[in-house]
Amino acid sequence: MNRFKTLRFGKLRDSAPFSILIALYLLVNLAGHAQSKGSLTDVSFMEGRWKGTFNGGPIDAAWAAPQGDNLAGFMRMMKDGKVTMYELLIFEQTEKGPIVLVKHFKPGLIGSEEKDVSDRYSFIEAKKNQALFEKSDGSIRIIYEKRSDNQLVIQRGNQKDGKWVFADLFVFDRVK
Repeated sequence: MNRFKTLRFGKLRDSAPFSILIALYLLVNLAGHAQSKGSLTDVSFMEGRWKGTFNGGPIDAAWAAPQGDNLAGFMRMMKDGKVTMYELLIFEQTEKGPIVLVKHFKPGLIGSEEKDVSDRYSFIEAKKNQALFEKSDGSIRIIYEKRSDNQLVIQRGNQKDGKWVFADLFVFDRVK
Protein backbone atom coordinates (compact mmCIF):
# COMPACT_ATOMS: atom_id res chain seq x y z
CA MET A 1 0.00 0.00 0.00
CA ASN A 2 1.22 3.48 -0.81
CA ARG A 3 2.09 5.06 2.56
CA PHE A 4 1.83 8.53 1.08
CA LYS A 5 -1.88 8.03 0.34
CA THR A 6 -2.56 7.16 3.97
CA LEU A 7 -1.36 10.57 5.16
CA ARG A 8 -4.06 13.14 5.83
CA PHE A 9 -3.09 15.51 3.04
CA GLY A 10 -6.02 14.60 0.84
CA LYS A 11 -5.98 16.50 -2.45
CA LEU A 12 -3.21 18.76 -1.15
CA ARG A 13 -0.55 16.15 -1.91
CA ASP A 14 -1.52 16.25 -5.59
CA SER A 15 -1.34 20.05 -5.87
CA ALA A 16 1.56 22.03 -7.37
CA PRO A 17 2.13 24.19 -4.24
CA PHE A 18 2.52 21.06 -2.12
CA SER A 19 5.04 19.59 -4.58
CA ILE A 20 6.98 22.86 -4.61
CA LEU A 21 7.06 22.92 -0.80
CA ILE A 22 8.39 19.36 -0.66
CA ALA A 23 11.02 20.15 -3.33
CA LEU A 24 12.14 23.29 -1.44
CA TYR A 25 12.32 21.36 1.83
CA LEU A 26 14.50 18.67 0.24
CA LEU A 27 16.70 21.23 -1.52
CA VAL A 28 17.35 23.21 1.68
CA ASN A 29 18.04 20.14 3.80
CA LEU A 30 20.21 18.36 1.26
CA ALA A 31 22.17 21.55 0.50
CA GLY A 32 23.01 21.86 4.18
CA HIS A 33 24.54 18.39 4.16
CA ALA A 34 26.48 19.06 0.97
CA GLN A 35 28.20 22.18 2.30
CA SER A 36 31.96 22.05 2.41
CA LYS A 37 33.61 21.43 5.73
CA GLY A 38 36.50 23.50 4.48
CA SER A 39 39.94 22.44 3.40
CA LEU A 40 43.51 23.68 3.50
CA THR A 41 42.85 25.22 0.09
CA ASP A 42 40.72 27.78 1.98
CA VAL A 43 43.86 29.12 3.69
CA SER A 44 46.42 28.58 0.92
CA PHE A 45 46.32 32.34 0.19
CA MET A 46 48.54 32.81 3.29
CA GLU A 47 51.55 31.23 1.61
CA GLY A 48 54.64 33.41 1.54
CA ARG A 49 56.73 35.73 3.69
CA TRP A 50 55.12 38.72 5.39
CA LYS A 51 56.32 41.64 7.55
CA GLY A 52 54.48 44.11 9.77
CA THR A 53 54.71 45.92 13.10
CA PHE A 54 53.25 44.98 16.46
CA ASN A 55 53.66 46.58 19.89
CA GLY A 56 56.30 48.99 18.60
CA GLY A 57 58.47 46.39 16.90
CA PRO A 58 58.72 44.33 13.74
CA ILE A 59 56.81 41.12 13.26
CA ASP A 60 57.76 38.55 10.63
CA ALA A 61 55.54 35.74 9.42
CA ALA A 62 55.95 32.94 6.92
CA TRP A 63 53.61 30.20 5.77
CA ALA A 64 54.49 27.25 3.60
CA ALA A 65 52.12 26.05 0.90
CA PRO A 66 49.66 23.35 2.00
CA GLN A 67 51.15 19.91 1.57
CA GLY A 68 49.41 16.68 2.46
CA ASP A 69 47.23 17.29 5.50
CA ASN A 70 48.92 20.44 6.80
CA LEU A 71 50.09 24.00 6.28
CA ALA A 72 52.82 25.25 8.63
CA GLY A 73 53.66 28.81 9.58
CA PHE A 74 55.44 30.87 12.17
CA MET A 75 55.60 34.42 13.49
CA ARG A 76 58.48 36.20 15.20
CA MET A 77 57.77 39.34 17.24
CA MET A 78 60.60 41.66 18.22
CA LYS A 79 61.19 44.91 20.08
CA ASP A 80 64.43 46.88 20.40
CA GLY A 81 66.26 44.23 18.38
CA LYS A 82 65.27 41.38 20.71
CA VAL A 83 62.71 38.62 20.28
CA THR A 84 59.61 39.00 22.49
CA MET A 85 57.70 35.96 21.25
CA TYR A 86 57.64 33.20 18.66
CA GLU A 87 54.38 31.70 17.50
CA LEU A 88 54.04 28.40 15.67
CA LEU A 89 50.81 27.95 13.68
CA ILE A 90 49.90 24.59 12.20
CA PHE A 91 46.81 24.17 10.04
CA GLU A 92 45.80 20.50 9.91
CA GLN A 93 43.07 18.93 7.82
CA THR A 94 40.67 16.79 9.88
CA GLU A 95 37.47 14.95 8.98
CA LYS A 96 35.50 17.97 10.27
CA GLY A 97 37.59 20.48 8.33
CA PRO A 98 40.79 22.37 8.97
CA ILE A 99 41.89 23.26 12.48
CA VAL A 100 44.60 25.66 13.63
CA LEU A 101 46.97 24.63 16.39
CA VAL A 102 48.95 27.51 17.94
CA LYS A 103 51.91 27.38 20.33
CA HIS A 104 53.62 30.43 21.81
CA PHE A 105 57.27 30.55 22.85
CA LYS A 106 59.24 33.11 24.85
CA PRO A 107 62.89 33.89 24.04
CA GLY A 108 65.00 30.78 24.53
CA LEU A 109 62.17 28.73 22.99
CA ILE A 110 60.44 28.45 26.38
CA GLY A 111 56.86 27.32 25.82
CA SER A 112 54.05 29.53 27.10
CA GLU A 113 51.55 26.64 27.07
CA GLU A 114 52.02 23.28 28.74
CA LYS A 115 54.07 20.78 26.74
CA ASP A 116 51.12 18.86 25.28
CA VAL A 117 48.71 21.82 25.07
CA SER A 118 48.11 24.23 22.22
CA ASP A 119 45.44 26.77 21.42
CA ARG A 120 43.00 25.05 19.06
CA TYR A 121 40.76 26.81 16.54
CA SER A 122 38.08 25.13 14.40
CA PHE A 123 37.07 26.16 10.90
CA ILE A 124 33.79 28.09 10.68
CA GLU A 125 33.62 29.32 7.08
CA ALA A 126 35.63 30.66 4.16
CA LYS A 127 35.21 33.15 1.36
CA LYS A 128 37.68 34.05 -1.36
CA ASN A 129 40.95 35.02 0.39
CA GLN A 130 39.35 34.86 3.83
CA ALA A 131 38.88 32.14 6.45
CA LEU A 132 37.18 32.27 9.85
CA PHE A 133 38.15 30.08 12.82
CA GLU A 134 36.88 29.86 16.41
CA LYS A 135 38.87 28.97 19.53
CA SER A 136 37.78 25.68 21.10
CA ASP A 137 36.32 27.44 24.16
CA GLY A 138 34.29 29.78 21.93
CA SER A 139 35.87 32.91 23.41
CA ILE A 140 37.73 34.17 20.35
CA ARG A 141 37.33 34.13 16.60
CA ILE A 142 40.16 34.75 14.16
CA ILE A 143 39.84 35.91 10.56
CA TYR A 144 42.76 35.35 8.20
CA GLU A 145 42.32 37.66 5.23
CA LYS A 146 44.37 38.47 2.16
CA ARG A 147 43.16 42.00 1.38
CA SER A 148 45.35 42.38 -1.68
CA ASP A 149 48.21 40.54 -3.38
CA ASN A 150 50.58 42.32 -1.01
CA GLN A 151 48.62 42.55 2.25
CA LEU A 152 47.65 39.86 4.75
CA VAL A 153 45.64 40.69 7.88
CA ILE A 154 44.81 38.64 10.95
CA GLN A 155 41.78 39.94 12.83
CA ARG A 156 40.74 38.97 16.34
CA GLY A 157 37.06 38.86 17.25
CA ASN A 158 35.35 38.98 20.62
CA GLN A 159 31.68 38.93 21.62
CA LYS A 160 30.19 42.32 22.41
CA ASP A 161 26.48 42.75 23.06
CA GLY A 162 25.79 39.35 21.49
CA LYS A 163 27.68 40.10 18.25
CA TRP A 164 31.19 39.32 17.08
CA VAL A 165 33.34 42.44 16.83
CA PHE A 166 36.63 42.17 14.93
CA ALA A 167 39.72 44.37 14.97
CA ASP A 168 42.96 44.05 13.05
CA LEU A 169 45.54 42.28 15.21
CA PHE A 170 48.36 41.91 12.68
CA VAL A 171 48.69 43.71 9.34
CA PHE A 172 51.42 42.31 7.10
CA ASP A 173 52.97 43.39 3.81
CA ARG A 174 54.38 40.76 1.47
CA VAL A 175 58.17 40.45 1.53
CA LYS A 176 59.50 40.44 -2.04
